[in-house]
Amino acid sequence: MLPPLTIWTVLLAAAPILMVLYLMIGRNWEGSKAGIMGWATAVVVSLFAFGANLPLLLIAAGRAIFLALFVLYVIWMALLLYHVVNEAGVISAIGQELPKLADGRAAQALLLSWVFGSFLQGATGFGVPAAVVAPLLVGMGFAADVAVTMALVGHAWAVTFGSLGSSFISLVATTGLPGELLANETGIMLGICGLATGTAVLWLAGGRQALWRQGGFLLGIGLVMTAVQWGLAVMGLWTLAAFGGGLAGLVVAVVYFVRLAAQRTQAENRFDLGRLLWAFFPYAILIAVVAMGQIWLGDVLDFWVVAPDFAATQTSYGWTVAAGPARAIDVFGHAGALLLYTSLLVFAWYHWRGPLPMKKDGRYNGRLIWQKTLKGSIKPTIGIYTLVAMAQTMQHAGMTQMLAQALSANTGPIFPLLSPFIGALGAFMTGSNTNSNVVFGQLQQQTAVALHLSVPVILAAQTAGGAIGGLFAPAKVIVGCSTVPGADEGRVLKLATLSGLSIVLLIGLATWVWVLWVG
Repeated sequence: MLPPLTIWTVLLAAAPILMVLYLMIGRNWEGSKAGIMGWATAVVVSLFAFGANLPLLLIAAGRAIFLALFVLYVIWMALLLYHVVNEAGVISAIGQELPKLADGRAAQALLLSWVFGSFLQGATGFGVPAAVVAPLLVGMGFAADVAVTMALVGHAWAVTFGSLGSSFISLVATTGLPGELLANETGIMLGICGLATGTAVLWLAGGRQALWRQGGFLLGIGLVMTAVQWGLAVMGLWTLAAFGGGLAGLVVAVVYFVRLAAQRTQAENRFDLGRLLWAFFPYAILIAVVAMGQIWLGDVLDFWVVAPDFAATQTSYGWTVAAGPARAIDVFGHAGALLLYTSLLVFAWYHWRGPLPMKKDGRYNGRLIWQKTLKGSIKPTIGIYTLVAMAQTMQHAGMTQMLAQALSANTGPIFPLLSPFIGALGAFMTGSNTNSNVVFGQLQQQTAVALHLSVPVILAAQTAGGAIGGLFAPAKVIVGCSTVPGADEGRVLKLATLSGLSIVLLIGLATWVWVLWVG
């Protein structure tokens, strides 16, 4: 099925990943350039070391088009929404008022990147939280690289049950196990991730001092969000678990901060709740559009789904990828489409009423918005496609599977520690926890059975690792940087990788203790 598992074949399988990491972190290349080199490395290695052939490469490149479009649909429309609201003075207004609501930069970072970002992940997903939240953080005074990293980290714990439960549903479908069997362990493991991601946001925002000052708020809101998500998941409401958890956290956090702000501003008279609510008006429209599009009008919008079939592929070693459809793109019900509807509604509103008062020139130029969106889309489009094509080439050649086998082979009692790293590897490669669960779900299940480990716990570690692994996937980094001028993709990748791997290690330790000591 695959070439012999040796140190050399493992290094060759990892060569495209190592190339991208070296160029983006070591040489500070942009993702659009590093992705090309990574894809080229994957093509060469697959041909000469893994028995790939021209039809296989073409099919992998073809599948990559639709998988990339699935992601790019969000990026393009998120960019459009960003410029629509930015040209209306919304980002500036939030940047001026929100610091007066939340007491301190650390609290502001938690409110936006962790609480609001988690809600957006539950409602939409597919990169929307990072693209929407990062520019808000920049508007509040955070450095571009730190803002993007916090936006990526903050919502990651909600990925498995986010996007209306798509990643969890893929895990259920891949393993053939009932969701009721997996929901409890998955909810608990993601609860650990929730507190860990909130802690990471605080550390990025202000280090130990931020943790000391906002640790109580972190614990309180974290328990609310994770408890609601866990409860909904155990009840079988997987599609609403992250949405409900994020919404509960958002409501509690806003009430908490508004009360504090009211007490604080009675004497200072600085905070203007009405101005802040008007600034958040575009995001209220986003919430309404998402709720209607994914909860009430989902079936109505799903009338045109593009998913062409591709033939099976096989390497000279016998590694096969079955025939099947490409990543389905729901043209009118996709998260990108919902962002488009939101952008059009918000543009119509500000075109009619005019931009906010803090917009200095008072003009609202639709042509300028369109030009900025097109210009900002070029590099992310190149970067996303080449990285996805690299991942698809590796998957079709068996290189990704070999890396997973190398992590799990002969590990015995330390396999639980490595299990979330396998999930993170799949998400790192594809930028998707859903894809990670599809690729590695059965491998994790079979290894757990062979080692007499708890299958639900190991699969919870798989999808938790995949959720966190996505935050430092190069494709997701590009998404986060796409709406933040001045963000350096290499530095963001470095910061996100350090944060993400620390959390994955924590998941591994929790899994190891759970299966070996708790049972």
